[in-house]
Amino acid sequence: MPRLTVTRSIEMNASIDTVFHILNDFSTWQTWSPWLIMDPEAKVTVSEDKKSYEWEGPRSGSGEMKIVKEEENTSLSIDLQFLKPWKSKAKTYFYLTEKGNKTDVKWVMNSSLPFFMFWMKKMMEMLIGMDYDRGLRLLKDLAEDGEVHSKLNFVGKESLPEQTFIGVRTSCSIAEMGKKMAEDLPRIHAFVLENKLEISGAPFTQYHKWDMKNGRAEYSSAIPVNSAPSNLPEGFYVGTIPATNVYTLEHVGPYHHLGNAWSTMYNMQRNKEIPVNKKIHPLETYHNNPNEVAANELVTKIHFPLK
Repeated sequence: MPRLTVTRSIEMNASIDTVFHILNDFSTWQTWSPWLIMDPEAKVTVSEDKKSYEWEGPRSGSGEMKIVKEEENTSLSIDLQFLKPWKSKAKTYFYLTEKGNKTDVKWVMNSSLPFFMFWMKKMMEMLIGMDYDRGLRLLKDLAEDGEVHSKLNFVGKESLPEQTFIGVRTSCSIAEMGKKMAEDLPRIHAFVLENKLEISGAPFTQYHKWDMKNGRAEYSSAIPVNSAPSNLPEGFYVGTIPATNVYTLEHVGPYHHLGNAWSTMYNMQRNKEIPVNKKIHPLETYHNNPNEVAANELVTKIHFPLK
């Protein structure tokens, strides 16, 4: 069977003792697990010694995991067994390295795919790697601040009006997206103010294409306006999103945690919980200003157009 290996790491401003005792206590995992955050209805049963747990949920599937070896403030070895959506096993490891008052955390998974999924090896390693990145960022919050700064509010079905917008379309690596967006939206906003245009809605980003295999994305950053002039700067364009019903998921917290909301929505789409209209691309809208509120208070809404 095709072998899978995923390795991700992060540095935390927390003592190695604090990090280790979060990881070796499965009662804490419900707080920072990148899978359980998107599956609030999952049933989790933690053993009395807190060294194993079982889970079952509509989005996270079902399975069990158990700590089989631990070395104080150094490493953990965990056996992981998935029962749904398909049966498989994995070995996962945490390796901790002390760096003064900080701790380097490495999360490793060794597993395999069912033989009939051999063609998905590279994509699965990418997707699991993204889950590990999300989880490590949540773990970092918990270790440093005693809580995670990513909250999901399932708003549900609502209507979005037709919107005319001024936008900039960008194609770049996924790693560059944050930097590019931080450049594009202020440029558009400056143009809107300079030309005294009336803003008619929340700024947004609409995602046109994800190329997970090559780690690239194509998207538009945009600001809705009541009317748009013809003298647009190079690279700007005018577009329209038609009036549509959407499923909305609200995220409260820093932008670097938005992957929790997007992973949840794509999981709901795959599970056919929401009948997505693929003719209109999904978008995220921004409802307060990162220059005016703390990162933990940022409100972003993810909208998936519905059939």
